[in-house]
Amino acid sequence: MNQSVLIVEDQFIEANDLRLMLHKAGYRVTGIARSVPNALELIGQEKPDVVLLDIFLKGPLTGIDLAKQLKDDSIPFIYLSANSTQDVLTAAKATQPDGFLVKPFREKDVLVTLEVARYRYEHSLEASFRRGTQLLKQLSKLLPEPIDWEQKLLKVGKAIQPFIPFDFMAAGASTLASAAYADLGFLRIGFDDYQLVGPNELMVMANLKQHELAALQAKTSLETEATWYDESEFKRICQRPSIRKLIANTFLMRSQLVIPLRLPTGESFAFYFYSRRPDAYSEEHLALLSQITALLTAAVVDKLSGTSNRATVAPVAGVLAPSSASYSSPARFEGIVGSSHLLLTVFDHLSLVAPTDTSVLILGESGTGKERIASTIHQLSPRKRKPFIRVNCATLPTNLIESELFGHEKGSFTGATDKRIGRFEQAEGGTIFLDEIGEMPVELQVKLLRVLQEKEIERIGGQSSIKINVRIIAATNRNLEKEVAEGRFRLDLYYRLNVFPIALPPLRDRKEDIPALVEHFIEKYNQKTGKKITGLSAPVLNTLLTYRWPGNIRELEHLIERSILLTKGTLIEEVTLPNIGQPGLPTTSDEHRVKTIDENERDHIIAVLKKCNGRIWGAGGAAEMLNVPPTTLNSKMKKLGIRKEYLDPR
Repeated sequence: MNQSVLIVEDQFIEANDLRLMLHKAGYRVTGIARSVPNALELIGQEKPDVVLLDIFLKGPLTGIDLAKQLKDDSIPFIYLSANSTQDVLTAAKATQPDGFLVKPFREKDVLVTLEVARYRYEHSLEASFRRGTQLLKQLSKLLPEPIDWEQKLLKVGKAIQPFIPFDFMAAGASTLASAAYADLGFLRIGFDDYQLVGPNELMVMANLKQHELAALQAKTSLETEATWYDESEFKRICQRPSIRKLIANTFLMRSQLVIPLRLPTGESFAFYFYSRRPDAYSEEHLALLSQITALLTAAVVDKLSGTSNRATVAPVAGVLAPSSASYSSPARFEGIVGSSHLLLTVFDHLSLVAPTDTSVLILGESGTGKERIASTIHQLSPRKRKPFIRVNCATLPTNLIESELFGHEKGSFTGATDKRIGRFEQAEGGTIFLDEIGEMPVELQVKLLRVLQEKEIERIGGQSSIKINVRIIAATNRNLEKEVAEGRFRLDLYYRLNVFPIALPPLRDRKEDIPALVEHFIEKYNQKTGKKITGLSAPVLNTLLTYRWPGNIRELEHLIERSILLTKGTLIEEVTLPNIGQPGLPTTSDEHRVKTIDENERDHIIAVLKKCNGRIWGAGGAAEMLNVPPTTLNSKMKKLGIRKEYLDPR
């Protein structure tokens, strides 16, 4: 082994101990730096293969400052840390380290982490190249197809979606700032469903006239280089009127990726990707797109040199109305119901991570469906025919959890009358799901970390290690970064589990999925009870849409089950919601119930709409009376479940 390591550590004893460990294991130490300037000087003399980097260093610059330079220079690095606040951890994560080591550490911990870091680094480069090759292969097949340009763009978008997620994609030529807006856009309304949004559709959705759209196009600056904007930068560039701002406001976009193409004719053509997530894009996406730029450019040149007839699309009335197909989830995600953009992001993540062996950390409040997601990952993986073992860390007694996970030999402790096979061995070849991982005692977290690193376990009382082949999926409703900062969760274990996080949105943030969820639960409990409930009354649905759902999907399911049992007819016309935090209030009377902020806002908007005869836009419309943009009012109406009968009847 000739791998070289630079140690950046201002504590002499710890730095020297690391140096001795590394020499003994066959690593070559290029030097020990005690400050960032010293480290940069040593890197200038000899570029190391990996850097062991203390977060806290003497001087004004920290290890996080150096990490940014290491990232730019493509040098993998591992953080060394004794303790970290949540702010420090957040800043450290942003630099995308290749590992974490928490002091004090064993020699084996250091060596295993170095091996894992090297694998991660090399694998990430290989994976990036492989993704680019895969996308290039797909586009090479579809771009020459003799199909309409509009359909070809849609196919390009669908091919790109798994690699570069977007909620809205637009593409078009832009030779002069004064030219009319003519981009073709595609709004994602389901996992594999997109709605065409050309100039005509955009004018209807945003309530603009043709000259107003052209004026915005004239004010829109054109990028000459590929670039991406996170939420803060996107907000900044959307301060001035532009097509970008119009799309952001109309469809609630929060970040953007722009890929301009340089055509031989001197014309400009660009692809624009928008996301409702604040941090959807990164330099990795630019690197991936750079591999397909030449192919896209050639396809655009072919299109511009020929003719393309755009299919006629009937304009939609008022605000965007997704097709009924968007209410159902793809068959591959059976049991996960909904089509909100937040849930579509979860579907994208599942599609990417399920076929791999990568560890997954599922984050979300209680009742959001973490176990269902874990089971889906297993079912979509090559391990699906092997065991899926569930462990709820919160329900296991502290004195038994080690035996439960790793097993024990007969006679290893009082009461161990037989040999026990632990959950990890039971999951051999398959997946183990560690639910509520945040409840695991700190002393056991150390042992779990070693299982993750070394791929082996030891039964209690055992004399030898047992190699295991198990995929780990963990879940928690806790804020693990806060737990790390407060010393209740190990930083290095958090980092190892957090390889691929999936955040599940609470139900209050995806209320547009409530009708589909209700339909699903009614069908489920009709079968169980033998009843024939057909649905909910409009007032009941409005009640569900304005409630905050602290118990999330689990609470909704229990409510529907209870309502079906209590309903005598075929329509649920009454539900009883708990007054959580207001024990003195009655649960069945609306007369004295204190309304939520959302309910008050909803009532106010409905009152204004009625006063304006349902008219939203223009002089005397509801948007003007409420002093908000029409697009903002539309989004509020959708969020608050204001039914279509309140809309402009025109």
